[in-house]
Amino acid sequence: MSVFPTKRLRRLRYNPIIRDMVRETELSKNDFIYPLFVVPGEKIKNEVKSMPGVYQLSIDNLVKECKEVSALGIPAVILFGIPEHKDEKGSEAYEPNGIIQRAVRAIKSEVKDLVVITDVCMCEYTSHGHCGVLEGEEILNDETIELLAKEAVTHAEAGADIIAPSDMMDGRVAAIRKALDEKGFTKIPILSYAAKYASGYYGPFRDAAESTPAFGDRRSHQMDIGNANEALREVETDIEEGADMVMVKPAGPYLDIIYRVKQKFGLPTAAYQVSGEYAMIKAAGRNNWIDEERVMIESLIAIKRAGADMILTYFAKEAATWLDKSK
Repeated sequence: MSVFPTKRLRRLRYNPIIRDMVRETELSKNDFIYPLFVVPGEKIKNEVKSMPGVYQLSIDNLVKECKEVSALGIPAVILFGIPEHKDEKGSEAYEPNGIIQRAVRAIKSEVKDLVVITDVCMCEYTSHGHCGVLEGEEILNDETIELLAKEAVTHAEAGADIIAPSDMMDGRVAAIRKALDEKGFTKIPILSYAAKYASGYYGPFRDAAESTPAFGDRRSHQMDIGNANEALREVETDIEEGADMVMVKPAGPYLDIIYRVKQKFGLPTAAYQVSGEYAMIKAAGRNNWIDEERVMIESLIAIKRAGADMILTYFAKEAATWLDKSK
């Protein structure tokens, strides 16, 4: 093996065109999935205070946003709904005319060539803010997955292209797959939040989705932050139950998990750059502590370099614009 001075690794760095030629990891607009929050009403566009540039949108403005997203070349959005009314069983989650169901129908009727993914969970819809049916302060797993399956079917009936369960209940992928197939939705893929950690990075999302738990936390079902092998068991289980794609959440603090999941299973792998990751970069950028655009791109490339095929990110529009400028 040659060594310096014969071996000079900088030879491939001195020229910008050569650097582009040998770059190992490239971002593409096709990597991005843009999260959106939809609320009841009309002409609503409420900025989320902890997430500058992110809004709660009524369906009319949501459709406008989706048209802009499609025009930028971003292939997909994922929808989170804030219902008009909440109750203990989150009944508006699986109401055929609920907020997400109406939003999906509106988007599919007016925006062509945009993949619509729907988040399937209960936390935005329950009065207590937890991800399922409660008995006292315990989340009942089996009773909850029955409702998640109902919710998934109503999303598919409304026209959703991909169903994405995020609740982390045991057996929910199998229950959703069975329910979809029984209703004739055999072609609808499932993108499972397979390794979703009980993370402190979700705070701003709970502002946006109005889903802060009324008591306790979600550590009884979301993963412990110190566990990696358990993540592989979770992913394997979801694949066995019928998941077509899997997700790691959050992304940046769990690059090792993304890498291990992709290396072990080779399935299409998504990673969610969550609200806290976005908010920190935005805050530091606004204070001129970092070059916001540069750090945004660096963070996204790191996620892709770790093995992610798809990145859910609130930076999707900004990153797509950057890609256009950098051509």
